[in-house]
Amino acid sequence: MIKTGRNTVYITIAFFVLLLAGMVFAVCVGKYPVTPAESLGILLGKPDGVSDMTRNVVMRLRVPRILASALVGAALSISGAAYQGVFNNPLVSPEYLGVTSGACVGAAIGILMSVGGVYVSVFAFAGGVLAMLLTMFIPVVMRNTSNIFLVLSGVIVGSAMSSILGFIKYVADPNTQLASIVYWTMGSFSYVTYNELIVLMPVIILPAVTLLLISWWIDVLSMGESAARALGANVSLIRGITLGCATLLTASTVSVSGTIGWVGLIIPHFCRLMIGPSNRRLLPLAAVMGGLFMLIVDTLTRTIGVTEMPVSILTGVIGAPFYCWLLYTQRKELL
Repeated sequence: MIKTGRNTVYITIAFFVLLLAGMVFAVCVGKYPVTPAESLGILLGKPDGVSDMTRNVVMRLRVPRILASALVGAALSISGAAYQGVFNNPLVSPEYLGVTSGACVGAAIGILMSVGGVYVSVFAFAGGVLAMLLTMFIPVVMRNTSNIFLVLSGVIVGSAMSSILGFIKYVADPNTQLASIVYWTMGSFSYVTYNELIVLMPVIILPAVTLLLISWWIDVLSMGESAARALGANVSLIRGITLGCATLLTASTVSVSGTIGWVGLIIPHFCRLMIGPSNRRLLPLAAVMGGLFMLIVDTLTRTIGVTEMPVSILTGVIGAPFYCWLLYTQRKELL
């Protein structure tokens, strides 16, 4: 494990360089091959001798989904690390607080109403935020705002949203709407556009920067509520800001790419193995590694088969064995 701040910076920069190199490589690979020279020429605005077909494939199809995959991976990793820090629980992820299920319900309602692609994303975002508000409302009504009770509330809301989603699938038109709902819940970057990216970027960047700015207080909160209060922390305020920002990150990613599991759970774990538990160091590295991981997964989903594979299938295939390995390596610390 590397704990020094200087080494952490070097590691983060190294993975950022890998991310940039991976983005250039991802532009080149696919069913329609593009040479590195052609890719760089198009990206640099000097597409001399490049066909219109190649330029359209790069700029209209690959660049938007490459940028979206990197942003979504970074957002899910940051939100997962924030959730785990504020709850002081390495098993917590965005899926545990009902945000993902709520976003899926919102998207399914949008598909059921035939509102169109952009508005489906709006419905998904609203559904994720509403689910998190419900999760935070239950402990207030029950007069128990502890972390454990909040997680249990998330389980309740998530289960309720899953039931609602099942009902929507039951009443959806099996020839048109049902297929769209199922495909949405499996995750994909196939239909990402520049307009969605323009809307997505501020919704991801602002909460992410906020979490980076309060990362020291998240470290304090991870010591436990009693210790945090003894150090002068406003536990309710810090937890509220952290959960709000993490919820915005999760809901915005689901609104663009659909449901993608495991990223917010395994990437923060892997980063902790490398640099330790400090969120001041963890969040930047998690963002870069999450973006790189999601970029690799998305590139594989569109190249390894005859047809494109949903993203969540591959993240599950990679994530489950990797998480088992993490549990094995940390089995003594979890006793």
